[in-house]
This record gives sequence, structure tokens and C-alpha cells, in this order.
Amino acid sequence: MSLSRLIINHFRNLANVDLELSEGFNFLVGANGSGKTSLLEAIFYLGHGRSFKSHISNRIIHYDHDRFTLFGQLDEEKHRWSVGLQKTRQGDTTLKINGEDGKKISDLAQLLPMQVLTPEGLTLLNGGPAYRRAFLDWGLFHQHSEFYRHWANLKRLLKQRNAALSQVRHYAELKGWDIELAKLAKIISELRSDYADALRPEIERTCQFFLPELEVSVSFHQGWEKESDYAEILANSFERDRNVGYTMVGPQKADFRFRANGLPVEDVLSRGQLKLLMCALRLAQGEYLIRQKQRQCLFLIDDFASELDPTKRELLAHRLRQSQSQVFVTAITQDQLQQMHWQEKTDDRLFRVENGIITSIV
Repeated sequence: MSLSRLIINHFRNLANVDLELSEGFNFLVGANGSGKTSLLEAIFYLGHGRSFKSHISNRIIHYDHDRFTLFGQLDEEKHRWSVGLQKTRQGDTTLKINGEDGKKISDLAQLLPMQVLTPEGLTLLNGGPAYRRAFLDWGLFHQHSEFYRHWANLKRLLKQRNAALSQVRHYAELKGWDIELAKLAKIISELRSDYADALRPEIERTCQFFLPELEVSVSFHQGWEKESDYAEILANSFERDRNVGYTMVGPQKADFRFRANGLPVEDVLSRGQLKLLMCALRLAQGEYLIRQKQRQCLFLIDDFASELDPTKRELLAHRLRQSQSQVFVTAITQDQLQQMHWQEKTDDRLFRVENGIITSIV
């Protein structure tokens, strides 16, 4: 499924935008601060109900308006979908799919799987485990229809257990929650482990393509000792958890770790190599979804040229072309897009972005 039309009103400095888009590559060229990244952010918001830059909606709404509105038209073979999202300064969200109210953000996310490659995206590698859990859970959300329900129930139970820890005095008062929590932890950890095993060869092959000088390996850690019984751990950790006020061990502490030549990647790779590795991970996961589910995956690439030499840009462009994905790429100048070979592709679209105004060039 590709995004064929995008309408944006009062989102950051994009006051009124209406674009017809290519199902292949869409290039956005303009100076820093012109609105290129804001357009990528708007697309992401339309697919996730949130921003990849800010959690505060008042910073996203244009300063002299009380709401922003996004509309997208999605095409898939003989089917066409319309999606709309509006957010007010009071925090109210209105979401419609094909004109129908009452839809959830998870419904929207199912329609528009997308991968984001930004300069800030290196937190996947040098940030905390939460970023890598989110990476795994994104794939599971799109691969397994039941995962989101289990994941939402796990979050709810953990929140209830953590709240109860400050109120109970004896473990027997908490045991009912822990029985259910242990069941969910087992289900989610098995799903994560199986997905990590399936994705591992895809990641290693893609990393070899981009970084042949390195041997990259990945490993999944479920959040507690693999052979241990999680229900017993919860019981034995009760006093410690009660003292700190939260559940210290479990699937909420899971991690997906990456090593290069046997060492943690954040310790041995340059920033340029880290960016390449991040690109490889996002690409491998998106391509895996395309093959497994025969679904389109959008790629949003901000500041394409940053920290990548021409040869590596060419490699990234080649793989993206090969995947037949819909791609949105920002750059400061057209020269930075040479490795994307945009001028050779008649179905590509090139847009000039200047002070929030977006003009189609090709």
C-alpha cells in the first residue's frame, strides 16, 4: 500500500500542503528549517498518531492555530483507503478511516507500516534497551495479529502491579496479578525470541552488504534468566520490588543487542558506521515484512547525505530501489541525490521546500 496523496494543514510550518506522490521515490530538497523534516514527521504522525520528534502536540500545531489536520489517500492494487487525523491544543484526537469514526491508532498503524531513518535514530544502537524492544515489537505488531493484544495486556498488568506494590504488605495479596503476568510474559517472550531468530540472518546478510569489514552478530535477551521460572522470580523479588516501587525483572527489561567483531557496536564503531548499521537494521526489517506479508513498507529518510560517503549512499539507494518500496528522502541540495539516480527514473517525484511551501519540480 502506498501513500498517493497527502494533505497537511497547520502542522509546524506547513500551513497548507496538498501533494500527489509517487509510489516509488519522493525527494524533498530545501535548506535547513524549510519544512522537509516536518513533512516526514507529518507522514509518520498519520501512520502512528504521534511524532518521532516531540511528544508535546502544542509544539507541532502551527503557532497561530488551535489544531492541525492530516489527510492521506492510500492505494493498494484495486483498493483505495482514506485516512484522516486531527489534533487540538487541548490534546483531543479525531481519527477517521474511510470516513468512519471510532477507529484506533493501532488500526491506522496496520495500514501504514513505515521505517524512519533519521540522524537521531542512532538511539537504536547507543540508547537504552527500550529503543531495541520497540524495534522488535514493531515487527511483531505487523507480523502477528495477536501480539498487540498481549502487549497491551502486559502493559496494563505491569502498571497495576507497580501501583499495588506500594499498598500491599504480603505477597499473597499480589499473587493473583503475578499468575497472569507470568503467563503473558511467557507468550510475549516466546514471540520476541522467535521473531529475533527469524530476523537474525536477514540482519546479518544486510550488515554484510553495507559493512563487509565487520562481523555483526545479534542476540535476544528476554529480561530474566532464560532457564528460570518467571513466576518464581516475581515471588522471590517481592520485597525488593516493594522497596523500589516497581517490577525490576521481566519482559519490560528485554533487549536485542548488537555486536561488531565480538564487541558492543556503540564501543567500536564510528558515527558513520553506526548510521550505516542503523540503516541496515531498518532496511532488513522492512524487507522482511515485505517478503513475509507481501505488504508495502514506507521508508522515511531524513538528511540522506549526512555522514554517508557517495559509495554507501549508492548502496543504500540500490537496496531501496530493489525493495520496490515507497520512499521519502530529504536533502539540502539536488547534488546530494545523485547516488539515488532520481533523474533516470520517470516515476520519481522531486519537490522543492522553502519556508513551509512545497512545490513539485518533477
